This record gives sequence, C-alpha cells and structure tokens, in this order.
Amino acid sequence: MKIPWIEQTSKRSKWLIGVSGGLDSMALLHLLHEAGFKKLVVCHLNHGLRGKESETDSRFVKRVSERLGYEVIAAKIDLQKHMEQNGESLETAGRMARHEFFANCARMHRCNRLLLAHHADDQAETVLWNLMRGSLGCRGMNMISNLRMDGKQIAVTRPLLNVRKVELADWMRLVRLTWREDASNAVNDVVRNRLRNEAIPLLNKISNRDVTPSLNRIAELDSNWRELLDWSTEAANVLDPQGRLHAKALLDLPDILKKAVISAYLKARGIVGINQDLLSRCVNLLDVTQPASLNLPGGERLRRRAGRVFVEQKS
Repeated sequence: MKIPWIEQTSKRSKWLIGVSGGLDSMALLHLLHEAGFKKLVVCHLNHGLRGKESETDSRFVKRVSERLGYEVIAAKIDLQKHMEQNGESLETAGRMARHEFFANCARMHRCNRLLLAHHADDQAETVLWNLMRGSLGCRGMNMISNLRMDGKQIAVTRPLLNVRKVELADWMRLVRLTWREDASNAVNDVVRNRLRNEAIPLLNKISNRDVTPSLNRIAELDSNWRELLDWSTEAANVLDPQGRLHAKALLDLPDILKKAVISAYLKARGIVGINQDLLSRCVNLLDVTQPASLNLPGGERLRRRAGRVFVEQKS
C-alpha cells in the first residue's frame, strides 16, 4: 500500500507514534517500517478499562514494536478513577490522558513530532459530530496540525486520513499481519461508537450509498473555506500598534469576518471555550450603546475603550 505522505517524507527523522494495538495504529506502524522509518518511538497508553485484555494489548504492542527494532514507551492509568475524580466523560478523560502521555513522551525524547493513525472513516465521524454540535461547523481533522498537549506544542501528522479502514484491513490480511480487536468499540456507550455503529450505517441506508466519501469531501471544502477566511482575517488588518482591535475598522467588515477576526484575536491571547454565542456577544460589544465590557472564559474580560477593543487581563 502506497501512502503519499509516507513515500515523500524523510525516513531519517525521529517520530513519536501512538500505537494502541488496534488495526489502524498497527497498520500505520507496519507501513512506516516497510517504508524504512528507523527512528520511531512507539507510545502506548493502557487506559486500564478492560482488565486482562488491556494488559494483553500492551504486551502485544511491546512485542511487535521491539521485533521491528523500535523503542517502546508504555504507561498505565486508571481512567475510571480519573473520570470520577474530575467529573469528566469517558471521551474527555481519555483525550486528556492521552495528551498528557504524549506530552511526557515528547519531553522525554525531545521530539515534538507525533504520528496518529486516524483514517477516512474517523474523519467522517468527526465531521458528523461537529455538524451535530454546531459550534465547529463541519470541521474535520487536518492531516498536519499543531496541537497544545499538556502545555507542550506537538506537531501532529495523520498520514492515513484519506485511507478507508477496510483498505487497511485488506492490506494487513494480505501481508499476514495481526492486530488486537477492542471489544468496547462495539458497545454503544459513547458518542463515537454510536456514530460509527448506528448513525453512519443508518445514513448509508437512507441515502442508499456510502456517505463517508461525502463527509470527507465536506471536511476538505471546510478546510479550504477556513484557509480563505484565515487569509481574509489577516488581510483585514484591524490591529493597532498596541495589539488592540480597532472598533471602527472592525465594524466595517462583513459579519462573518468580524467573528473570524475576534476569534483569532481571542485565541492568540489564550482564551478557550470560544463559541458562536460568545462571538456574537463580542460583536455586540462594538456597539457604543451597549455595555463596554463582557466576561470571557478563564476570568478575563473583553473591554471597549476609546475606540479600541482589547482583552483586559485578570488583576
């Protein structure tokens, strides 16, 4: 199987790779090995949710990775306990635990490049979920992105993002390679599983076709639209020399650009939890007949003063 990113990328650099033992990550590991990647560091996190099955997964990943000549970093957490202590959902707790683990691996090896095995079917689920949530529109995952994980900036690459899961399974069987099956993926107790096992098959049946390619095309179109919006945001040039937003210049922009500029401004200043409701309230702040400040997530405030809009830091 030929994967463009794998074919075109230097094989001499060090990379971290997240490997669970499942089909997707094992396929990526073997594809990279076949292509000649020498400096992979296999990162495996045992969430401790499936007892002996999880332990068997860990031993499997370690055995295969070491046979291929790769170093393995393995860790185990009690995710259930973490969920109870922090009041988080399974998906949120798992994501935060993985981010912390990958950040620790990056620090340990002084390597901020991470490979993940998300594929086209994962992308379809992501687009559908974001459409349902509304706040992110139809945004999908990017093949290459920079993510902040536990305070560490990580360059994340997903080489398989345009590959279907069935293609990976067919290739693994063809070359007689094995992987571990996670029985919990068939249990519809989390959103991702219900989208994968119920929603997408139902959409396939209703439309009488495979909807995954269409959802992936939506992600690509959305990415192109966001590139144009990012370019327009930068071209708008509404910051004054002190890095504050010029209210009059901002008011002259179309509504979608107003929100895009404000969103980029808030993100650059470390504001999290940005959604459409917050952005609408920020736009209203430009109106001089409205109150001159509003609360932002994290305790900061957005303030309008003397024709400028800026984030007022906590005292």
